Amino acid sequence: MSVLYKEFTNDEEVVTAIQSMKAKGIEDKHIYVITHDDDRTDRVADNADANTVTASDVGLGTAAKNLFRKKGDELRAQFEQLGFSSTEADQLEKKLDQGKVIVVVKDAPAGFTL
Repeated sequence: MSVLYKEFTNDEEVVTAIQSMKAKGIEDKHIYVITHDDDRTDRVADNADANTVTASDVGLGTAAKNLFRKKGDELRAQFEQLGFSSTEADQLEKKLDQGKVIVVVKDAPAGFTL
């Protein structure tokens, strides 16, 4: 099992891609939507019936620290808690700065690609 991601620029593409992932057998609980804006994240995740990163995903300690972090630091911490290295988390957060939507599949089955 691994953690995979794909970046999108269009919210509708995200919904279509997540529907396709589910059709290929990926469970809802393994699919996360992350954007730089909390409202956009919630809206896209709701439309796609996917998850957002919550305190239960990152752990109580990280969630408490996130209350006092800048948005970029919070997002990098979320990516790291999902299984990305600090270098990968930094690169992904920079993509979010550009307005991208990142869809993460945690515990992706062997051979699954996005």
